Amino acid sequence: MSRLGYQIPNFTYPNSSGADIFSRVIAQAKAAEESGFDRVLVMDHFYQLPGIGVPSEPMLECYTLLAAIAQHTSKVRLSALVTGNTYRNPALLAKAVTTLDHVSGGRANLGIGAGWFQLEHDSLGFEFGTFTDRFEKLEEALQIVLPMLRNENVSFAGKYYNVTDAMNSPAPISKIPVMIGGNGEKKTLRMVAQYADEGNLTRGPLTEIPHKLEVLAEHCARVGRDRSEIRMSKMVNVCVAPTREEAEADVLEMAAVKGWNNDIVEMMKSMLVFGDPDTVGEYIRDAFNAGLDGITINMAANGQKPERVALCGEIASKAAKEAGK
Repeated sequence: MSRLGYQIPNFTYPNSSGADIFSRVIAQAKAAEESGFDRVLVMDHFYQLPGIGVPSEPMLECYTLLAAIAQHTSKVRLSALVTGNTYRNPALLAKAVTTLDHVSGGRANLGIGAGWFQLEHDSLGFEFGTFTDRFEKLEEALQIVLPMLRNENVSFAGKYYNVTDAMNSPAPISKIPVMIGGNGEKKTLRMVAQYADEGNLTRGPLTEIPHKLEVLAEHCARVGRDRSEIRMSKMVNVCVAPTREEAEADVLEMAAVKGWNNDIVEMMKSMLVFGDPDTVGEYIRDAFNAGLDGITINMAANGQKPERVALCGEIASKAAKEAGK
């Protein structure tokens, strides 16, 4: 399972046209692979998210993009962070992940969550439903997708999904690890305990991690799962440069493209692990020391610069080693 992941959440870049978005994504993926990241991830969204940009900004479809990244990399595992379950029939998702495994030479991961971005659903015609609906759908989907990824024929009759003797041929060429993303203690962490190889915490301070891990252990005990079989990671938003001044300049450069005013710039900086290598390295060490097995980093403010991705990979690799990971 992954120790260091690099997520690509942003496709709006300074000095860029629509035609060169993909080449700049590939440059990031290559820099991540070469600098110590062991997984590359992309968001499964169709509109840009609040906090990163406006809905009309460019957004590439997740699984098409992952399959393309596979052709330009050779070592990193590939995943969504995370698949919105509401966007695809679960049998179709099983086929998509299996195909990714084949075109990547056995490097596919399945990252999945319940879905949350209502604007996408309402605008594009995906049923949103209630919070309870979405988690019930996710649990039903897992009971279809996971057996199909194990090359089992599946028949399932649920409230939301029905399949009859669903086959998945060819089977995946590797055992595909499953990650469930989210912070919820009652539903998400229980499903991590019951179904997943990894859970990914998507928000919250490092001080919350020991409690989240305790909750996961309690769920594992209730479902009869060995807690040691499950890895826990966290997504972290980073802006790092050789100096704090250069990191400031990177944020301002992105702000000019996205139209952020000074208030938004300051808000963005407050949301980031921001600054020079020492600052970012200390945070990553602290995250591992809090009990995490992995860190996934996104660099929405300056990840379009491969040299910044490479710097972050070197810092994160060093910090992980210092924390004994």
